[in-house]
Amino acid sequence: MPLLHFFLSLLLAPLLLGIINRTKAVFAGRKGPPLGQLYYDLAKLLRKGAVYSQTTTWVFRAGPLVGLAAVIAALALLPLAGRSAVLAFGGDIVVFAYLLGLARFFTVLAALDTGSSFEGMGASREVQFAALAEPALFLGLMALVRQTSQLSLTAIYEHLPLGLEHQIGLALVAAAWIIVLLAENSRLPVDDPSTHLELTMIHEVMVLDHGGPDLAFILYAAALKLWLLGALLVNLMLSFFQGSSWIGGPLFLLGMGALAVLIGVIESSMARLRLNQVPHLLVGAGALAALAAVFVLR
Repeated sequence: MPLLHFFLSLLLAPLLLGIINRTKAVFAGRKGPPLGQLYYDLAKLLRKGAVYSQTTTWVFRAGPLVGLAAVIAALALLPLAGRSAVLAFGGDIVVFAYLLGLARFFTVLAALDTGSSFEGMGASREVQFAALAEPALFLGLMALVRQTSQLSLTAIYEHLPLGLEHQIGLALVAAAWIIVLLAENSRLPVDDPSTHLELTMIHEVMVLDHGGPDLAFILYAAALKLWLLGALLVNLMLSFFQGSSWIGGPLFLLGMGALAVLIGVIESSMARLRLNQVPHLLVGAGALAALAAVFVLR
């Protein structure tokens, strides 16, 4: 069963972006792209060849591969729908967080390896905002570890307390993680994934020199990362059904779809923040997660 959920995640992750784009199209009064548009894009890119600049090294070519491999490995550590993860062991919560960090590290290295000041600017912004978003993720995980006394993601979701006195802390963690999800996946109001304006791009600018299969790996890894962080939230909300896998599975998929719709609604109703306002939002997410950690320590 864990392997089935793992492969379903690999298969369905690109569908989340289709739901987000279709929701945005409904708000804009347009028909919008097909739900499976990303599948078509990935298939087209995989059929193309890649072009490499003479200034790049093996780092540029390794970036997309290492990034995708790290995200897939992180997915193997994540329990889904109340079931155990494919790989579960004590301390995997730390490995999970650092695998996401490894994916970002090689993406930034690949951008810097091009020697382009434009991509260097995007890499600098990515690292700055990541340094503000990661504390919110870690503090939220610390709050869950404190509540459950477990160091494994699978054990944490199996032992999440359901008492009313614990719900405030869980709600604070969920609020912080929603902001982290938007920031880590370059969604509005932090970043606009559809823009190509030099002064506003953050993540998109780092992958402009990639093409063909390399770009397909990057786009697929981004979809998996959205699924990963979304699953953290949905598992948190559906922890009540952890003992009923036949209920938890459909509810998990429904929750992921609802989360994608929520992201589409947020992007349709909010404008992009100025770059100097993004740190304030991320610090606020860190404050919410810190408050949750303090709440469970009392």
